[in-house]
Amino acid sequence: MKSKLIAVGERAPRWVAEGFGEYQKRLSHWLPLELVEIEPGLRGKGRDAVRATADEGARVLAALPKNACVVALEGRGRLWTSEQLAQRLEHWRGQGRDLAFLIGGPEGHAPEVLARADEQWSLGPLTLPHMLVRLVAAEQLYRAAALLANHPYHRA
Repeated sequence: MKSKLIAVGERAPRWVAEGFGEYQKRLSHWLPLELVEIEPGLRGKGRDAVRATADEGARVLAALPKNACVVALEGRGRLWTSEQLAQRLEHWRGQGRDLAFLIGGPEGHAPEVLARADEQWSLGPLTLPHMLVRLVAAEQLYRAAALLANHPYHRA
């Protein structure tokens, strides 16, 4: 089973890229995770943010692996403890499908992306910078995989 983190936004700050790379490396035995960066829609003076979000959504949908289980990171999604995320990961593995985790742009996900998602996952009620969400999601996926492997990383 492979997984992708499909994220709107390009050129992560070095500290985000390095942190993400560390968890990506740690995950490689249990859940290979590929980062796919999606070009943001055009925003600014005289530009339509709804159109930008729709453009991003079309690019996100085009990047999805065929028949993947799609999990959108969404503020109004389900809140999971680390143990519950591990249970979800075990469930997704049991489906035998590749996984795609989605991070939207500044205005969130296009409605078509949320409609395609099999599940919505919230990291909590705080508003986080989208680049930081990449790092937190990768760490939590590593923690979930480590829990399933009885690795001592998780100490709750």
